[in-house]
Amino acid sequence: MTRICVVQRPPHLLDLDAGTEAAVGHIAEAAALGADLAVFPETWLGGYPAWVFGLAGWNDATARHWFRRLVEASATADGDHMRALRRAAATHGVSVVIGFNERSRPDSATLYNSAATIGPDGELLGVHRKLLPTHAERLVWTPGDAHGLRAHRTPAGRVGSLICWEHWHPIARHALHHGDEQIHVALWPDLPEAHRLASRSYAFEGRCFVVAAATWLPVADVPEELREAYARGAGAEAGPGAGGERGTEAFFPGGSGVVGPDGEWRTGPVLGPAMVVADLDLAETVSYKHDLDVTGHYDRPDLLRWSVQEARIR
Repeated sequence: MTRICVVQRPPHLLDLDAGTEAAVGHIAEAAALGADLAVFPETWLGGYPAWVFGLAGWNDATARHWFRRLVEASATADGDHMRALRRAAATHGVSVVIGFNERSRPDSATLYNSAATIGPDGELLGVHRKLLPTHAERLVWTPGDAHGLRAHRTPAGRVGSLICWEHWHPIARHALHHGDEQIHVALWPDLPEAHRLASRSYAFEGRCFVVAAATWLPVADVPEELREAYARGAGAEAGPGAGGERGTEAFFPGGSGVVGPDGEWRTGPVLGPAMVVADLDLAETVSYKHDLDVTGHYDRPDLLRWSVQEARIR
């Protein structure tokens, strides 16, 4: 059995040092729970810039200000903050997948929405960059590449990841299925019904486990001067002024869980602060391919062809 743990704890929005320190502690906490794989949601390190959806006007000084703050709170894949996470993974012998705002170079303002996969020995196995930021997200993140679009072999199983609406890219999904993915990490900011549907569909299609990781972000954890802009963005339905009790509590309510290869929830969705734990029998990823294997006996490569350009862009 493989035990996974989704860290559904508040990110430290726009505070890279505090976020890294918290992530190190959460990795230790997941290991203490017996986890083989610890998972963090989309851009957990640095935080999700929901304000972009409400600050998309031209020459907006407020948008420029928060963009600068986001750049300053973004980590490079080979920098000190990522090394701290790698040391934590090695110290506790646990594999890690974490979403982070990736700065392409230490002094660059080019950012990617990325997911890092770290082995239990601390090796950085790969960094997947979101292929195409969605809608106003393109104001802060540049399109990624397919260099990290692969399943990585870990003691926990073969692990791949996609970020948010990438789950509606058919060829991106197919590329990971072709990598014999056993555990797919679906990184989301939140998990409304559409995101739950995508997670369940992916699991059924790929005959793999899907770990759907969503953020718990209380209103109180967002800097006060940013709350109004944040509320006008992606978290507006759950922030200050929204209807219902939840509207006064959190911008993002969580909702993480695990879906089996049959497309059914095995754990969750769980709302609120939590360490979401599930035990996976990876043998199911083989048995459920008896009737559907989209890159095996259910494939028609003589009729349908696809390709992926795996080179790193920059």
